[in-house]
Amino acid sequence: MKKFLTMMALALGGTSLMSLSALHAAELKPDMEAAKGKVAMCIGCHGIPDYRTAFPEVYHVPKIGGQNAKYIENALKEYAKGDRKFQTMHGIAATLTDQDVVDIAAYYAAQTASTPVNPQK
Repeated sequence: MKKFLTMMALALGGTSLMSLSALHAAELKPDMEAAKGKVAMCIGCHGIPDYRTAFPEVYHVPKIGGQNAKYIENALKEYAKGDRKFQTMHGIAATLTDQDVVDIAAYYAAQTASTPVNPQK
């Protein structure tokens, strides 16, 4: 019985933590000014027209300016968890905080096809 109660407490506690994490992420507001300094690592690949990486494999790098912010947030979180497979993106995304993800996603979502690379920097 003691083991059962312990397992239930852990399960309910885990659910609460997941709920708190989701709530925390929902409360984050994008900081466009802070984002300007955070996107330097993105520009090196995503800011070059028709860029292809050569390591660890040849891969066409997509332009992300103008993409939906939620899509970018989800993609970065999936790279961080390893659900999306690309070592370079995993290495970068795994270092980002929730606030970084929200800032970067909002920054790129605000761009259009005619926006120059990192125009405010």
